[in-house]
Amino acid sequence: MNPTPLVHSFLLSFFVWINVAAQTHTKDFFTPLEANSCQLSGHLENNLNKTIAHWSIAKVPYQEFASFFSKGRPKFASGEMWGKAVRAACMFYRYQNDIRLKTLLDETVSDLLTKERANGTISCTPITDQPDAKGGDLWERKYVLLGLERYYTLVDQDPEVLASMVRQTDALISQIGPAPKTPVTATGWSHNNIESSTILEPVMRLYKLTGKKRFLDFAKYLVASGGAQGFDLVAEALSNMPPHKMAGGTYPKAYEMLSFFEGLAEYYRVTGDERIKRAIINMYRKVASKEITIVGNGGNDLYHSNGECWGDTAYEQTNPKIERMMETCVGVTWLKFSSQVLRLTGDPSIADMMERYIYNGLIGAQKSNGDTFSYSNLLNGVKDNPLGWGVYFYNKGRITCCELNGPMGLAYIPYIAVMDSQTGPVVNLYNKGTYKTTGKSGQEITLHIDSDYPKHGKITLRPKLGTPEHFTLSLRIPEWSTDTRLQLNGVDQEVTPGTYKTLTREWRADDVVSLTLDMGVRVLSAPKNDGHVALRYGPLVLARNENSDPLFDSTVQLVSKNGRVNGVLKTPSSPFVQIEIQIPVTNGYITMIDYASSDNWNGRKTCTWLPVK
Repeated sequence: MNPTPLVHSFLLSFFVWINVAAQTHTKDFFTPLEANSCQLSGHLENNLNKTIAHWSIAKVPYQEFASFFSKGRPKFASGEMWGKAVRAACMFYRYQNDIRLKTLLDETVSDLLTKERANGTISCTPITDQPDAKGGDLWERKYVLLGLERYYTLVDQDPEVLASMVRQTDALISQIGPAPKTPVTATGWSHNNIESSTILEPVMRLYKLTGKKRFLDFAKYLVASGGAQGFDLVAEALSNMPPHKMAGGTYPKAYEMLSFFEGLAEYYRVTGDERIKRAIINMYRKVASKEITIVGNGGNDLYHSNGECWGDTAYEQTNPKIERMMETCVGVTWLKFSSQVLRLTGDPSIADMMERYIYNGLIGAQKSNGDTFSYSNLLNGVKDNPLGWGVYFYNKGRITCCELNGPMGLAYIPYIAVMDSQTGPVVNLYNKGTYKTTGKSGQEITLHIDSDYPKHGKITLRPKLGTPEHFTLSLRIPEWSTDTRLQLNGVDQEVTPGTYKTLTREWRADDVVSLTLDMGVRVLSAPKNDGHVALRYGPLVLARNENSDPLFDSTVQLVSKNGRVNGVLKTPSSPFVQIEIQIPVTNGYITMIDYASSDNWNGRKTCTWLPVK
């Protein structure tokens, strides 16, 4: 799929030139490091490596996914599967530069391009029926474009891929729009057709690649259409409407709604429309306060049976009537949307929220061997639930949408762990690893983070560089760490919880930053004040597990003082448990583990919100 080196060089130069025409009107506070600049180790390393090996390389049926575009879809929306699998694999390639991934991606992209129809579409729907409504045609085409865009941007800038994306979008513009075309909000499978307007994100990404005005004009039409049939999601976000009441409250589908706002973030970067930015920030804040649980995900089945809609989840999270909640697709899209808002605002509380989901809800949805993700997760009950929308494949079993989205969440960890700014590197996560950036002098700066976080809170950071250079190192001081100690070359530094501590100086190769976070076990009261509490060790939510504790959901009386418990770390009793802590109660102690390690794939149960006397 590679043009000759001379042609390739010309094309790269050409697209750099045309991108000038598509320059953004705004600058992000933070930007991701360049590809292959992050190497995680320690706590999260195995999570990524297992999913890359056992899912993206070994299990994904790329050829079968691509066949839907010639043979037809077996189920509504199943044309999404190819794009979801490919974009995650592309992000993993960005992280590891694994030649096995590139080989698979080259092959499947070449295969997909042969599925293009005479009108330029890559669609599961025959031309005569496009754009179909209940089959999910636009949603599927969105994921085709996102998969190809990630491949083109991160793996191989093949001009045929870009040309196909242009043809696909031109076909879309010819079909979708004001009458006599089909309105975007009139096509889709859900009550309000929110999913179709999420095509906004790849349209904006393509505009930034090409600078073609017709793509921006189409994006403006999508935004003006409001994102849902009969409702304007932008106006509702501007009015600070609670998420579960948006789009009339009849079917406020969480995953699709967040996807639309991801597209709005890309739209804002280009247009600089401050009204859109306010809507994005309002939406983030409302979801964070009204829908996100202690493990960083949201949505439940109190109002809608599938558990994939907003439902005042932050308040209702201890409600025993909830049977399905926290769809993995929702959590991963929340992580991605949060990363967009972090880049736009530089707000450290957003990085706190991302950490909450990564260390609890995300890796808590991953099966220990890395080959699958649960569809939804409970806080109390059978935590891991693999049942939900999906398609059966011979020799592969049933594959769900959440199995496809979970890997994308993992692939985002190296994308946001350490980021760049105009003044220097920004540390969001304290997982052990090495992170490379470029100083203003042009020299490479490597930041080494040494820790076993989140098992313990002691972290050492060492910037390595050839010659001294002046820059700012920004360190996230978590809001939950109320007693933090920070030293630079042995000298104490003042810090404030919930901020970025900035260290600005001429850095040298022998400088050492020592950070100690307050990892004490905290007692969290239930939002409904209904006789339940939860415990959190640093960023890790703790749980009791029926596998090792037959009294896992019994009522306890904690021995606590000033909202804290004197928990004692113990050597985990299972190799699959990351953290094990003895918690004092009036009649002895109970054993708790980190929520992410609480494995209920065998049908046994977890208790996160403890009933207390």
